[in-house]
Amino acid sequence: MNKTVNQKAWFFVLPVLVLVAFNAIIPLMTVVNYSVQETFGDNKFFWAGVLWFEQVLHSERFHASLGRQLFFTFTILAIEIPLGIAIALAMPKKGPWVSVCLVLMALPLLIPWNVVGAIWNIFALPDIGLLGRIINGMGIEYNFTRNPGDAWFTLILMDVWHWTSLVVLLAYAGLVSIPDAYYQAAKIDGARPLAVFRYIQLPKLKRVLTIAVLLRFMDSFNIYTEPFVLTGGGPGNSTTLLSIDLVKVALGQFDLGPAAAMSLIYFLIILLMSWIFYTLMMRGEEQ
Repeated sequence: MNKTVNQKAWFFVLPVLVLVAFNAIIPLMTVVNYSVQETFGDNKFFWAGVLWFEQVLHSERFHASLGRQLFFTFTILAIEIPLGIAIALAMPKKGPWVSVCLVLMALPLLIPWNVVGAIWNIFALPDIGLLGRIINGMGIEYNFTRNPGDAWFTLILMDVWHWTSLVVLLAYAGLVSIPDAYYQAAKIDGARPLAVFRYIQLPKLKRVLTIAVLLRFMDSFNIYTEPFVLTGGGPGNSTTLLSIDLVKVALGQFDLGPAAAMSLIYFLIILLMSWIFYTLMMRGEEQ
């Protein structure tokens, strides 16, 4: 018997495909086009091949920006993931305080990125900012506009304040989904809290933490607005992350070829490292 296939569903999928084409594929092809050509204005292009890719990969400026980006990303992951898990474990699982804690955790995520940068810029100013006055009042010289170490401290502190809540909410959702039977069995066996966390909670959080790590990695590697508003990449180039440097090349210097090549290399680095993270964290999941 021949089975009739209804193709009308494609009419619902087609608008999505068109939107994806305009919002992703066409801009990507434009970037690829610029990355292999040179232009001298008047929309006249000349084939350049892999010249721009070689120039970017051999550039000390690119290596320095990439190094700062990797330092920032791995630092905030090392802080936010354990801190988020610890806060989620401390939150109540039942009662009226659950809603209060969830709302408080969600508040930083609702603030626009440019507002976060502006808030922390004012908050950390050494003369009028609350954070700056407190630190200087303790006898510690602090000025994030002049000292690279202070700028990094403020940048990381701002990101931890803004995005740890995401890890908390994901980890909390994973914790409350663990059946009570596991805890009852652990109580009968006399397991200590550390053993419960190691053998029950942490394994059950594996998939949730994989999502949290991937989201925070990709977002931190693409971060632009908050550090740009907070420090502008300074003092000097001390906090010029890869995204800020890319914008400087593309818009500040208007070097479209190198900027396009850098953006593609940037994109491939994110894809590769996300795949590595996912593979390592999900290793052994099927066994």
